[in-house]
Amino acid sequence: MAEKKKPSRQQVFTLVVQIGRKEGDGLPAKATGAGLVVFASGIDEAEAVRETVAVLKQADTAPLDVTGYGTLTEREAEGHEIGDDERALMQRALDENAVIIAQMEPFYGTHPEVEAD
Repeated sequence: MAEKKKPSRQQVFTLVVQIGRKEGDGLPAKATGAGLVVFASGIDEAEAVRETVAVLKQADTAPLDVTGYGTLTEREAEGHEIGDDERALMQRALDENAVIIAQMEPFYGTHPEVEAD
């Protein structure tokens, strides 16, 4: 008799991550850092943030700050326009229990300072 699979409690969270420079980070030579839009799965936002930071550190980047924008449902409730491509990446993050970098924007010169806690 086949066991019923428990419904997953995983959700996908939209995160914006600022990264600084680190040797071997793969950013353009004159960039001072970058901003990343990330879709990360997790039971809650804290887990999604922890997983994202761990993956970025493994990729030889230097995460400085993470801002959460919530789940798809939360973003829709706030009136965010979410295109089909973005929805597909969110679904992929959920299906693969993954951290997906959807967009990367290098910073040149000065960029917003990260506030200390």
